[in-house]
Amino acid sequence: MTSTDPAQVVARYIEAAQRSDADFVREIFAEDATWEYPGQLPLSRTWRGRDAIVGDFLGGVRELIQPGTQMELTLTNLISAGDQVVAEWTAHGTMRTGRAYHNRNIAVFAVRDGKITSVREYTDTQHVEHVLFG
Repeated sequence: MTSTDPAQVVARYIEAAQRSDADFVREIFAEDATWEYPGQLPLSRTWRGRDAIVGDFLGGVRELIQPGTQMELTLTNLISAGDQVVAEWTAHGTMRTGRAYHNRNIAVFAVRDGKITSVREYTDTQHVEHVLFG
């Protein structure tokens, strides 16, 4: 049986994102989940619903990655208290712009019944803007 422990759910999400397992990523989000992405970028907003998060937001980011390559995600820290999980990870890859992407990310996840219900992400949006959209 798959664990519903919030920390394990978030760790499994990061692992699935690392291997580009879109089906697993879709399954781990609650249907009514939200994802808040900071800044003034084309990606910046509160994404509402699993379809918008997985298809439009995460799928849109995947389209910005250099074809034939993959974003390398490394989970560096995980802190859990009840249904709240704070995850820190690094992301490294090459974007369609040809620029190298190296960023640190942190997010506060809420998990209910083994599903991610919300994410508030914090990242260096100036770096994102320069590398992805600059």
